[in-house]
Amino acid sequence: MKTLYNKFDKNELNTLPRAVFEGRIFTIQTEGEAQKAVDYLRTFPLLGVDTETRPSFKKGKVNAVALLQVSTEDTCFLFRLNRIGLPSSLTSLLQEKTILKVGLSLKDDLAMLHKRGNFSPANFLDLQDFVKKIGIEDMSLQKIYANLFREKISKGQRLTNWEADILTDSQKLYAATDAWACVRIYNELVSLGRTGDFQLLVRTEQAINNNAI
Repeated sequence: MKTLYNKFDKNELNTLPRAVFEGRIFTIQTEGEAQKAVDYLRTFPLLGVDTETRPSFKKGKVNAVALLQVSTEDTCFLFRLNRIGLPSSLTSLLQEKTILKVGLSLKDDLAMLHKRGNFSPANFLDLQDFVKKIGIEDMSLQKIYANLFREKISKGQRLTNWEADILTDSQKLYAATDAWACVRIYNELVSLGRTGDFQLLVRTEQAINNNAI
């Protein structure tokens, strides 16, 4: 039986082994490549999605979303939107009603994507809402993933330049891991919901704060 917590201790988070996506990663830089990638992704009933945006260190300035990551259980495509915009192949995928697309903070991601092009998103599920059904209160990908799998997702590349001419291997791995993790979280939550093979331990804020001392 798996032990879960309503709130995961950030001090424990720092002691966990690193979670790493070990599947295939493809960087998409042309509309033709995007079409082929979407054709492949359309053969799957479940996809993990995430986005990355070049950080702005000037007050009031927000950059356009630069990267859209879409992942299956073993393959992730990194669509460089700063190069190709939001082509019709991608908007059709985002509007596809038969494919479930899961992620975190999807309202923010979809709002950023809408600035790249018009589309009507269909069949998206925000994992922040889904985890509440089994009593998990944490909202971050790091804590949700750690709670379920006792591994830590590194956030070290989050504030790097996602509009660079060439993405580094570390950036690619970071981006792919985030999208893939959403698929893994969803599948685990569905499994636990079906079997009930878990116990939820409730931690108060006071207990967590006392543990940090």
